[in-house]
Order: sequence, then structure tokens, then C-alpha cells
Amino acid sequence: MRILLVLIAIIFYVTTFPVPLLASGDVPDEKMPLPTGLSKDTQFIIYYMDKRFEQVDKRFEQVDKRFEQVDKRFEEVNQRFEQMMTFLWMLTGIFTTLTAVVIGFAFWDRRTIIRQARNEAIDRIEKEGRLQDFIRALRAFARKNSEFAEILRSFNLL
Repeated sequence: MRILLVLIAIIFYVTTFPVPLLASGDVPDEKMPLPTGLSKDTQFIIYYMDKRFEQVDKRFEQVDKRFEQVDKRFEEVNQRFEQMMTFLWMLTGIFTTLTAVVIGFAFWDRRTIIRQARNEAIDRIEKEGRLQDFIRALRAFARKNSEFAEILRSFNLL
């Protein structure tokens, strides 16, 4: 079964990748363990397949390193995105606080000014208006009518 798999791999490799000539100077070392019981050509093919697999392994390692770099870059982008979102939440909080403070100040200021204007209007009406004359007339009438004077005293108008 193992020989069948090796033969299929050899056929696939031979049809897919060109086999370099032996004259290229790249021959296997005597120290390199090669399967025994095979012809020299098969041993050379296995040797070159091993070299090709080593190249593929190196390529996979390079791809893995590149994926690690891409993952690191994604982490950096995610961290930057989190920083931006935190900053936006801070700005939102600051804007909300400022808006609440301005509305509160406007409400307080409006209430204070309205109270002051109302007091000034009442003072002016009492001093200059017909109401003061009316109160004087009631007091004069109360001097002549004791029952009416009691009513004005109960309302602190005398």
C-alpha cells in the first residue's frame, strides 16, 4: 500500500514539476538516507521531491508569518477603533453635560428674572397706581365705619 502511494506521488510530481537533470550539480549526499531497494532514478526523484516539499514547507512558514503580521495589524486597528469609540463617548458625555448645564442656567436665570420683574411690577403698581389710592380711600372710610375698620385690620390693611 505504501509503495502504491509513493508511486502515485511520483507520477503526480513527475507530471507536474520538471525533474532537474543530474548534470546540474545538485545530487543527493551519500549521508542522506534514501529508501533502499529502489532504482537510482527513483531515489533521485524522491530526493528532489523531498527538496520540493521542504520548499513548500518554507513557503507555508512564510505564509504563516504573514498571517501573524496581518493578525497583529488587525489587533492594532481594533485597538485604535476602541480608542476612537472611547473618545467619541467622552465627547458625547461632555456635550450632554454642557447642554444640561446651559438649560439649567437658562431656567434658573429665567426664574430669577421673572421673580424680580414681578416684584418690581407689584411695587410700582402699589406706589404709582390706582391701587394705592383705592387703599387710602378704604382707610378713610374705615375711620368712619368701625365694622369696616375691623375687616381691614383682619387683612392687615390698616
